[in-house]
Amino acid sequence: MDEVRDPWYRRGAGLPGEWKRRYRGLDDRQRFQVGVVIRALVVIGLIFIGWPLALLVAVLFAVPYALAYVPKPWNRFNKFVIPTIVLVIAVIYPFVYSGAGVRLEGRTLNLLGAYPTLGTMVIMGVYAMMAVGLNIVVGYAGLLDLGYVAFYAMGSYTAAWFASIQFAHRNIHFGAVGVGPNTPGIHISIWILLLLAGIFTAIIGVLIGLPTLRLRGDYLAIVTLGFGEILPQVARNGDNLGGFNLTNGPNGITPIDPPGFGNLNFLTGSGTFWTTERLYFWGVLVLVIITVFCSLRLRDSRLGRAWIAIREDETAAAAMGIPLMRTKTWAYATGAFFGGVAGAYFASFKQATFPGDFSFNISAFILSMVILGGMGNVWGVVLGASFLAFLNQQGLADIGHSFNNTFGTSLDVPKYQFGIYGVIIVATMLLRPEGLIPSARRKAEFHEGVADTPLYDVQA
Repeated sequence: MDEVRDPWYRRGAGLPGEWKRRYRGLDDRQRFQVGVVIRALVVIGLIFIGWPLALLVAVLFAVPYALAYVPKPWNRFNKFVIPTIVLVIAVIYPFVYSGAGVRLEGRTLNLLGAYPTLGTMVIMGVYAMMAVGLNIVVGYAGLLDLGYVAFYAMGSYTAAWFASIQFAHRNIHFGAVGVGPNTPGIHISIWILLLLAGIFTAIIGVLIGLPTLRLRGDYLAIVTLGFGEILPQVARNGDNLGGFNLTNGPNGITPIDPPGFGNLNFLTGSGTFWTTERLYFWGVLVLVIITVFCSLRLRDSRLGRAWIAIREDETAAAAMGIPLMRTKTWAYATGAFFGGVAGAYFASFKQATFPGDFSFNISAFILSMVILGGMGNVWGVVLGASFLAFLNQQGLADIGHSFNNTFGTSLDVPKYQFGIYGVIIVATMLLRPEGLIPSARRKAEFHEGVADTPLYDVQA
């Protein structure tokens, strides 16, 4: 039989893995030579940009390089290396960022103007939370949800109802920061509202999931799509529900109370250290860490294994005694919870919520993040969400500006954003269909699956 070779683009995408396999096949002397060359190139390049970045890059290169070959039992710690490095970079990022780029050793490092501002980083964190929540529904349980923006909207409006002057005929205050005691309306601490928004959206997820999760495949996707379209319409026309103004219609609800602790108000900050952007950024960073931690623990729990079993084969899962409806509903409610928390925090950050913020494009955008990063893998989903959110918020505009300055054109790059996202997703499906950072199970499905050669074609 003729050997079947992968297309050229798949072979090209697999080069990093091939290089890694070849490197592991080298003896100690050859590995030492490779290490010397890499270190020499890094040192020569870093001479021109100062020691702080040299130290940072040295850590980025040296720690994974060293731990990759440490014998057991230390191998189990390898999976924490890159997340820890990313976390450290995220924590110190506000101290090195300036409006012109990243500043180290008194120099501004500007790559196409594409360093994210702290405001962009906050939005990247919010999208990362939503993508991780949707990954529980789509990546873990295998339920295609095209209306996830509805949970985002409910969380946002929950914060707006209980942290604004929307219901001015009431005067309820509980832990709110930066709000006078005589301010009309309901004003509850945003931190409490984050939890309430998550619980409220989870309950709505259960109520919607009970009748709809009996459906499968395309039918479930259609129902969730309808739900995602209904809720923005309710918000748009909710200024006169039987004479009651629930959502203030297309004008939205504004202003919404900011988060804070004691006398520390996120909106006003305190001094040069506790600035507004830093506070909001560190706040969303903590929420992302909690979301990722919960998602990882759920994945490895008995419930998480039941979700994966349903995703792989629903009929077999039922035969093994897994209660399908209850397990699916838990997935739907859990994903809704994180969507509600993200929506509430974003509403507080934006200081407003409007019906126009919750279109179908948002649902498709979040689903694209999950697909790009790698369904079922939390780290891949966070990467995909951060990358696409950055492009959407700032990256395309910055790159377009640099392109126009270089070539003297007037191309409006953000105008073609959805076309660009489509090209990215199509390229991902062709070059790396399992996503940028797939789970081990999904990677095996694409690259180590059972051969489909019929038994009668097998030759001795």
